[in-house]
Amino acid sequence: MGWFGSSTPEPTVVSREGRQHCWDSRDAYFTCLDNSHVLKPGDEGKACATEKIAYEKSCAKSWVRRFPSTPPLRFLIQMGSQIEYFNKRRVLAEQQKGVLEQMKNQSGSS
Repeated sequence: MGWFGSSTPEPTVVSREGRQHCWDSRDAYFTCLDNSHVLKPGDEGKACATEKIAYEKSCAKSWVRRFPSTPPLRFLIQMGSQIEYFNKRRVLAEQQKGVLEQMKNQSGSS
């Protein structure tokens, strides 16, 4: 066992092809979620099982390190799980659509 965890650390540098494979599998999984009318990843049951397995295999579980407090936005990818980041970002993007639409309607009525 090493200083900071397991003796076989996950690679910290991902190749361009590896990142592209991750993004492609993420997009396929999210498309399946959209087609199943599911917003939050993990709530789909067995609907997107094949896509979810490919997504979880191709994307890194963790990157550089974890921070004990909430870091600035530029460190979000470094602070933890890439999959968790993508999943949370999906939900936040959907929530932002409603807020932006509401702001647009309010500015139009002024």
